[in-house]
Amino acid sequence: MPTPIQVQCCIVGGGPAGVMAGHLLARAGIEVVVLEKHGDFLRDFRGDTVHPSTLQAMADLGLLEDFLKLPHTEVDALSGEIGGEVVRLADFRHLPTAARFIALMPQWDFLNFLVEHSRRFPAFRILMNAKAAGLLVENGRVAGVSVETPDGALAVRSRLVIAADGRSSLIRDKAGLSVKDLGAPMDVLWMRLSRRPEDPTEMPLGRISQGRMFIAIPREGYFQCGYVATKGAFEGIKAAGIEAFRRDVALAGPALADRVEELKSFDDVHLLTVTVDRLAQWAKPGLLCIGDAAHAMSPIGGVGINLAIQDAIATANLLHDAFSGEDAALDRRLTAVQARREPAVKAMQTIQLTVQNRVIGAVLGDKTVKAPALLKLFNLFPVLRRLPARVIGMGFRMERVRSPEIHGA
Repeated sequence: MPTPIQVQCCIVGGGPAGVMAGHLLARAGIEVVVLEKHGDFLRDFRGDTVHPSTLQAMADLGLLEDFLKLPHTEVDALSGEIGGEVVRLADFRHLPTAARFIALMPQWDFLNFLVEHSRRFPAFRILMNAKAAGLLVENGRVAGVSVETPDGALAVRSRLVIAADGRSSLIRDKAGLSVKDLGAPMDVLWMRLSRRPEDPTEMPLGRISQGRMFIAIPREGYFQCGYVATKGAFEGIKAAGIEAFRRDVALAGPALADRVEELKSFDDVHLLTVTVDRLAQWAKPGLLCIGDAAHAMSPIGGVGINLAIQDAIATANLLHDAFSGEDAALDRRLTAVQARREPAVKAMQTIQLTVQNRVIGAVLGDKTVKAPALLKLFNLFPVLRRLPARVIGMGFRMERVRSPEIHGA
């Protein structure tokens, strides 16, 4: 049986929020263990859009130059096709950030990079194949996590548990925190289709036509494609067969219709069940939820990873000097994290819900869709594209790294 572990902070979940929080707290000298239930980070079709806000954080940490040596695709503008008309939506080239583009990079590369650089801090530790099973509670305060490992049960005791274990968070469920479901009319079916040298370098990222919505994200050697389907429709789509699905994909994304045969079966299609929700209360004594565990985001704008990382930065900024005080003082800082981050989350979710209900819901309802007159102005007046670029690229409150580096290399 593994030897019990005692640390200052136990982070459940080795995704972007958890690993970034672990990196920043360990960098500030806080003894941290990150628990990741899988043996590696190799899972496809996770959020892979690294926005300017996250790239700014990498610059603040002195890691941006090395980070951009990893294979990635840079996107400095976004456009979409709506009702047969191409609309230029956002231009990131004028943002006041260290990198003025979105970097498209496999999430496993991002996480491996950050873990590698975290290991230079003596206070950082990550356990793979370590699945959280429950909370340890003492005198009404969370005091750690019970963990299942290949070697047996493990107790991790800590002054603080950070739940960063995603939209189906076990930790928030065990803590009895209530979740408000804000609704989503769609799911997304992700797949890969080949990217060829003769493909246009500037294809519209998304295409909206009557009854169909399709996304094609350019990656190294392939397009990461998303077919937007009515919520809960996947079982019916599978029942109709792969050939029928190929036809629908070809109609939704005609620019890639000549390669839908690459979809050999539904094993090549990954279902993302879209959820938009948030907790009323992110924290209780000894516990803080961040990222998707606190607020699941729609895939609209690809902002989920970046909001999660902003949560992690705010957490380190507000908590790094609180571990030397009493538990009550530390717990007060937990509520401060929610107070700082919740307004930005609510604002972004409001935008996402508006797009879901007024645009995507209408499209999936087979209504005729035309480019709104306001968006047509974006083609005529390029300066208008800077506002959506700022909202998507930086969010409503871009956090800067303020926590110190106590242990350098």
